[in-house]
Amino acid sequence: YILGVSGGSAFTAVLGMIFSFYLGFAVVPLFAFLGALLAIFLVLSVARIGGRMPILNLLLAGVVVNASFSALVMLVLAIAPSHHLPSAIFWMMGGLSPKNYWMLSIIGLYYLPGIFVLLGMTREFNLFSLGEESAEQLGVNVEKSKLLAFIFASLITAVGVSVSGLIGFLGLIIPHIIRLVFGPDHRLLLPASFIFGAIFLIWCDFLARMMIAPAELPVGVITALLGGPFFIWLLHKSKEVLR
Repeated sequence: YILGVSGGSAFTAVLGMIFSFYLGFAVVPLFAFLGALLAIFLVLSVARIGGRMPILNLLLAGVVVNASFSALVMLVLAIAPSHHLPSAIFWMMGGLSPKNYWMLSIIGLYYLPGIFVLLGMTREFNLFSLGEESAEQLGVNVEKSKLLAFIFASLITAVGVSVSGLIGFLGLIIPHIIRLVFGPDHRLLLPASFIFGAIFLIWCDFLARMMIAPAELPVGVITALLGGPFFIWLLHKSKEVLR
């Protein structure tokens, strides 16, 4: 959300749903993935200044790109034929069905390389917690590491969003809980976040399927209902620490 990847995916996915009458609904994940790549390119283009990519610039560029794509999504939904609206809105709420093993195998081809690259950068992530200047003094190529981390994390996000739609708060809840339980060491934090994030999503999907069965809630509704109060609690704890 913050880096604009989900906004780019949502915009092109909605376009894909409109054109799916001519091209087939299978184009929607492809459109969503291409939109995420476009968002990544735009964020990198805006954030880089003189060969460097300050974190503040990256976040601001992501917020601007995401807001711009969100406005375009609203524009498309406003002028699109009404029979496209239910599928577009349901996709934007996020869900895990219908999926098949062929789609999962395609996802794995993109996920696994990205995961291994990020797991191989845990030392750099630990040094980043000391500050960029300290990390650079300890031998980390800061700009290269930030660029690699952003690209591969965004590609993983792009693949996930292209298939499941927009599922919010998952990346906020799990990493913070893992950090509270296991500490800030990224050698443990990163793989544990992958594993427990998947488990948490499965349980949210189970709740989404059972709460109003035989109908199904979008799983993004469940994660948002849980993530909102958690975020408020997290802000409250942060205030207590500052005091």
